[in-house]
Amino acid sequence: MISLAIALVALALLYYYSIKSFKYWESKGIKHDKPIPLFGTNLRNFMVKKSMTELAAEAYWKYPNEKAVGFYRAVRPELVVRDPEIIKRILITDFLHYYPRGLNSQRKVFEPMMRNLFFADGDMWRLLRQRLTPAFTSGKLKAMFPLIVERAEKLQARALSAASANRTIDARDLMARYTTDFIGACGFGLDADSLNEEDSAFRRLGTKIFKPNFKDILVLLMKSAFPSIGRHFNILQRIEYDMLHLTKQILEQRNYEPAGKNDFVDLLLECRKKGLIVGESIERRKPDGTPDTATLELDDIIMAAQIFVFFAAGFETSSSATSFTLHQLAHNPEVQKKVQEEIDRVLAKYNNKLSYDAVKEMTYLDWTFREGMRMFPSLGFLMRECVRTTPVPELNTTLDRGVRIFIPIQALQNDPQYFEKPNEFRPERFSPEEFSKINKYAYLPFGTGPRACIGERLGLMQSLAGLAAILSRFTVEPAPETKRYPEVEPASGIVQNVKGGLPLLFKERKVT
Repeated sequence: MISLAIALVALALLYYYSIKSFKYWESKGIKHDKPIPLFGTNLRNFMVKKSMTELAAEAYWKYPNEKAVGFYRAVRPELVVRDPEIIKRILITDFLHYYPRGLNSQRKVFEPMMRNLFFADGDMWRLLRQRLTPAFTSGKLKAMFPLIVERAEKLQARALSAASANRTIDARDLMARYTTDFIGACGFGLDADSLNEEDSAFRRLGTKIFKPNFKDILVLLMKSAFPSIGRHFNILQRIEYDMLHLTKQILEQRNYEPAGKNDFVDLLLECRKKGLIVGESIERRKPDGTPDTATLELDDIIMAAQIFVFFAAGFETSSSATSFTLHQLAHNPEVQKKVQEEIDRVLAKYNNKLSYDAVKEMTYLDWTFREGMRMFPSLGFLMRECVRTTPVPELNTTLDRGVRIFIPIQALQNDPQYFEKPNEFRPERFSPEEFSKINKYAYLPFGTGPRACIGERLGLMQSLAGLAAILSRFTVEPAPETKRYPEVEPASGIVQNVKGGLPLLFKERKVT
């Protein structure tokens, strides 16, 4: 009887804990769906039935007259923002109130691979951003371009093999191999050869990063429902050894000194040689109100974390965006023809060779890629966390510390109030004349403000070069098994993916 009583009390306490925050949005006057004990309004995401991007989009469309919609991830209140003015406030105007992504504890990062520029918050983020920004100047990008050309030629060769055999090829897998090879070369000075080697180690690593297992889902639930306990569980443990081992190998090969390869590892080594990173604290202030001083040492673990995110971000986002653009071109042959005519015309000026300057001249290709990213952005949402009680005038309320904000990019970029006929694939909407009329806070594939993607120009360059390489030699067409409207993979995390790949036929062009 005593054991039964203890069990009942424990269940009662658990139930109370699981619902104690469920009046939060009601008290703020924010509309929301009715939450379920322990799971909140996020049950389908925990059950891997819907991605977070899909749930955020559902909330967006379900409440069309609201500027924001309440959401509960387990017991934690979150806010899905629908209004571009509030988005501007969060990402720019009141940035200092919303600088964290909320994926880590602000003061201490427990997971080694989370100590990177994307996931880190507070002083660690600011100091890393300060030191790493010089890696992405135009001069450094231009110096990398010969490495891109080599990978683009291998990309053409792999596509040619499939075209000659009239064989369907998964555009998602093809472009992932291309971006993996690019990241291997420009990031680490390595020849990953994912385009030729079917079971490349780099390709396996990329796949492993973005394929969560059952344990990962349980850890995610634990982190959401019991943050103080869940923070001690490592969701990236399955790839931690691989990344630390890879980093150690590369650093030892270079004797912990820059090797003159002008790649990302060289940059990190140069950063470490400069010594301690020192800057103004974003988290702490002195008694007189001025920012305190923050410092950070680039130790081996922090370097490995930067290598991890450079690899993960470059591998997944670009391959997702380029393959979806190819999918749309296969279904819009008139647009594809215009893209190819521009590519042919520009390449003719450069002896039919891809170059940095040639790609910069491919304006219509750029519009086309941006249109692909509008319809299916790699990052389906942005996330921020409120660090102190902050008024939101547009909502006539305040947000408290710890509340996370979701900006549903997928929904915003497909909303007819911002993009006329959003289901129509029309690159011309990105011409200067038309794009100047679009609310810039409704188009955010790379984010905006101080935490905008640091690798935007690099991502654009490798993506446009890959598309130019394919479309200069091939016409893409739907395969018999191609789905016109691919389903989103429900296990997708921050980067969204399509279920079952993007099968297409590649037909060799006869360009005179």
